[in-house]
Parts: sequence; C-alpha cells; structure tokens
Amino acid sequence: MTMRHLVSADMDRARAGVLADLLSELAWPQAAAVALHETDESRSLWRVEAYYETLDEDALAGALMAAGFGANEMRAEPLPEVNWVEESLKGLAPVRAGRFFIHGSHDRMMRPAAGISIEIDAGVAFGTGHHGTTQGCLLALEHVGRLARPRSVLDVGTGSGVLAIAAARLWRVPVVASDIDAAAIAVARANARRNGAGPFIRLVTAPGVRHALVRRCAPYDLVLANILAGPLRRMAGDICARVGRGGWLVLSGLLLRQEAMLEAACGARGMRLARRIRMGEWSTLILRRP
Repeated sequence: MTMRHLVSADMDRARAGVLADLLSELAWPQAAAVALHETDESRSLWRVEAYYETLDEDALAGALMAAGFGANEMRAEPLPEVNWVEESLKGLAPVRAGRFFIHGSHDRMMRPAAGISIEIDAGVAFGTGHHGTTQGCLLALEHVGRLARPRSVLDVGTGSGVLAIAAARLWRVPVVASDIDAAAIAVARANARRNGAGPFIRLVTAPGVRHALVRRCAPYDLVLANILAGPLRRMAGDICARVGRGGWLVLSGLLLRQEAMLEAACGARGMRLARRIRMGEWSTLILRRP
C-alpha cells in the first residue's frame, strides 16, 4: 500500500485549524491521519499535513473549494524511505500517566516496583502512550476507577491495544476491543499476550461498533473511543447506545475547539459531561449516563 502525503502552505492558526477540521471530517476522501504543526512561532504560522490510503483528487478539490479554500491548497509531497519503527524507538522514553507506566521493550529495566507497567513498542498501530490523547484516556481510567468498578469494557479503535490492556490490568474484567485495521488487531493481540492481559481481551476487526460480538456483549459499564473527532461525531449514536445505565464513556482524539461539538452530540443521546482532561491542545472527555 502506498500512502499519499499532502501538505498545505503555511497559514495563520485559525485558517489552519479550519482546514484541519475539514480534512478530518470529510467522509470522502477519508484521511488516515491529519496533523497540525506550528512552523514559525514568532509569526504564528501553521501547516496542515494529511495522509491518505486512497485519494480522490477531484473530490478533495471540490470539498476544498466549497469550504473557501483553493483547489490546490494541499500539495503532494513524497514520503521518505525511512524505517519509522526504528526511528521512533530512538527517542521514545517511558511515559507515566497516573499509576500507569508505558514503556518500550528497550526500557524494561526502568519499570517501577509499584503501579501498572505496560510494554508497548512503536509499530504499525497507534498507541504507545506518548500522545496526549492516550495519556488523557489513561488518566480518565484512573478517574473512573476512583468512582466505580466497571465490570465490562468496550474499546473502540483499539490500535495497539494499550487502553484495553490498561483496563484489563486495572480491573481484571472482560474487555471487547475493535479496530477497522486487521493489522492493528494483530498487534493488539500480541501486546495483550505480552502484558498478561490476553485472557481478558476479545479482539475483533470491525468499523466502530458494528460487530456481532460488540452487540452481543452490550451494554457496557465503560466505553473508550480514542479516534478522530469527525468519526466520533458520526458514530456518536452507535457508541452512546452501547453505554449501560450509570455507565461511563471516555472520548478522545479531539482538539480543544472540538469539545463542544462532541459534548452536544453525546448530550443529545443522554450522556452528561463529568470531566475534561486537557493535554496541550488535545482533550479527553469523560461522560456518564445517569
């Protein structure tokens, strides 16, 4: 598979944010990832990058023009031939998030005696614990754990499986984890075994919550979904429907300016905001069904 890499020109923060939101929320062409970077702090210039597995250039140009951007606002740039796993491991230090200690295999000797250590190596699946959204979700698990003891957990878009593993290790309860990417599921299964959580986690390849096992095990005391804001909004109805009475919902993968959109979407489906956890420009929402 050849990934397409598109980059915008430098622009002010507000315009870059609008462009990033547009690319994240487009149903077609659907971006595999969208990133927003500051390129010049003194002039407050930002750049948007997007990655596509399948790119319909005409559809993208039309969407850009409809939103007031130029049809050629995003230019293609080649991706360098780099062993990204090897490169990422070079500077990947362990991460602490509450009682959780997330580390790679190269840092096993640094594991603390207390707390919950989870070994996750950088790879093809998202979730090494270094991103603000993953850290926010780990802190959210601790927050929920101080108030309740979930007996069943659903992790939507599990990636490397780090959140499913954290929940299983924290409560030793059944966890159903889904991801649309079969490669991510294979990675998550290996990580679950490596971290002693294999017997608790059932993994399925599925878009969102559309799998017979996910439906059969519902409702859940806790649902986790750390994906992009656009898909979260589109799937809000299905995700909220899987939360049982008195259950908890943890959403992440959204920027601070996207909080209100998700709060409204979930509030319309009976969920009530309990707490926000903010890590830099990223937000994690903790909601509960009364």
